[in-house]
Amino acid sequence: MGNKNVTAHDVEYIEIYTNDWHRTTDYFVSKWGFHEQATSRTDDLRSVLLRRSGIRLVVSSGPATAEHLAVHGDGIADIAFSCTDPEAVLAGAVAAGGRSLTAPGAAAPVVSGFGAVRHTLVHRAPGAEHRLPAGRAWTPAPAEAAAAADADDADGPAELRLLDHIAVCLEAGTLHDTVDYYLDGFGFERFYSEYVAVGDQAMDSIVVRSPSTGITFTILEPDPAKKPGQIDEFLHRNGGAGVQHLAFLVDEIVPAVLDFESRGIEFLQTPGTYYDALAERIADLDETIPDLRKTNVLADRDEWGFLLQLFSRSPFERRTLFFELIQRHGAQGFGSSNIRALYEAVERAREQAA
Repeated sequence: MGNKNVTAHDVEYIEIYTNDWHRTTDYFVSKWGFHEQATSRTDDLRSVLLRRSGIRLVVSSGPATAEHLAVHGDGIADIAFSCTDPEAVLAGAVAAGGRSLTAPGAAAPVVSGFGAVRHTLVHRAPGAEHRLPAGRAWTPAPAEAAAAADADDADGPAELRLLDHIAVCLEAGTLHDTVDYYLDGFGFERFYSEYVAVGDQAMDSIVVRSPSTGITFTILEPDPAKKPGQIDEFLHRNGGAGVQHLAFLVDEIVPAVLDFESRGIEFLQTPGTYYDALAERIADLDETIPDLRKTNVLADRDEWGFLLQLFSRSPFERRTLFFELIQRHGAQGFGSSNIRALYEAVERAREQAA
């Protein structure tokens, strides 16, 4: 799509619905290092806006979230997009098959995404300063909290640079229609595709991203001809399609993992045998194999370089939404080894929890 005004260019914020507002807020603040920016409360909805570097999360609970939570459990309900012209993006999305979910008198247009996930379309030009999400009466956090957030955004081992990508699980047979929706409706570009088979299970994946690269979706669906696996289980627990994980970019993953573990984040374990052949697979790793083994960090290579990644355990009752740390050394894509590493890591967690 040639007109930049009818494309979404960034993730403005992500809204998480939760049954336990205090526990979920504390999880992101005490364990991931987010800081409270503002709070909002009505009879139907209680929300807090959290920020870490350029990542903004809204944690919400209350009667307005009850129907969604009953079906899907704790998880992401809204991925808000920054747009130069929200009304034009809405029109494009509806023309591509989306549904306008904009309530009468709403402060911003809203359109359907995948499953029960929606997209609030926020007017913000590229590079412009973020504002508080419109349509709610926000009370800003005290000035000292904002100062602490700015201090934590300084260089450090546990700094979360940005939201690297969002992984989405879909029902079998819906992948290509969903991809076409984001290409035609939001001006995204198709970046990568891969079919991954692991044992007697398999999944298909396509990566799409905005031309600005500010939004990247890794979209996954199971192969129904194969044995049910982690994607099928996610769909069952989540009550349909939804966000499987958020990936946070870091500069140095080994010290970041150690820091987050000290705060109480639980990461998935990697078999020791994985590292026995790692030097042969990726010969020029900057990090030493013992450091990666100690922190369970996975490695992968593409034609541009290599990357390191590790996945957390889900903190939520249904064990759906979880998080990833990723460090890139020139790598730009999502190779089959990356996707297979994620698939196998979640499979191990699934088997341990059974």
